[in-house]
Amino acid sequence: MSADFAPRYHQIEQVLRGRIAQQRAHDPLPSENDLCAEFGVSRMTARAALQGLVAEGLIYRVSGRGTFVSEPPARRRAENLVRFSEEMRRRGRVPSSKLISSESRKAQADEIHRLRLTDPAQVVAVTRIRLADEIPVALERAVFPGELSALLEMDAATHSIHEALVSLGRYPQRGYSSIGADIAGDLESHLLGIPTGSALLIEKRLILDQDDRPIELTESRYVSSRYVLDVAFEVDASGE
Repeated sequence: MSADFAPRYHQIEQVLRGRIAQQRAHDPLPSENDLCAEFGVSRMTARAALQGLVAEGLIYRVSGRGTFVSEPPARRRAENLVRFSEEMRRRGRVPSSKLISSESRKAQADEIHRLRLTDPAQVVAVTRIRLADEIPVALERAVFPGELSALLEMDAATHSIHEALVSLGRYPQRGYSSIGADIAGDLESHLLGIPTGSALLIEKRLILDQDDRPIELTESRYVSSRYVLDVAFEVDASGE
């Protein structure tokens, strides 16, 4: 679609993208009224342009204060597992969590297999929203062997689960992960504050302790516009 025939809100979006690229995080952007005056459009059109950028995570809005440039997406090397809180602090952002649920329940077949449990088995399941600067970044579902039921006594919204594991004598050492993609359903839309159908980056990982015993099986569903995984690779020169 050429610029001449693109919807007006889309044209305004493109102009704002160019400005955002030249600005720093938390710099102010024009208000809806400013955009109406600058582009000669209705308030509804100006709002649609801003809402599209909010959905992509490029800007954020604060009621009564205005519209601002968002922080760049959080980044992590795919081959390194750094605790989310530590990762955000390194980037100068304030990490936090919102606890959705914490419970002991019957293990599912895949959990029994990957955590090397004996059927039937119980697991500890913790679901949290991980935030950076109060912006939801990921929906995290973590499952632990039932023998680690002491995790239920901690406040998973304010304390590190990995530190709790260490206090229980289980030291996270290494792991495996797979990366995929999905789109947000109604649940992710509600919990992460994004439109239904938004792109999600899915990371599924298994973490082993110092004795090579599985201690954590986790799925993290990241808002793709707010989180990036970098990959280092070597080129296979063995064939075309």
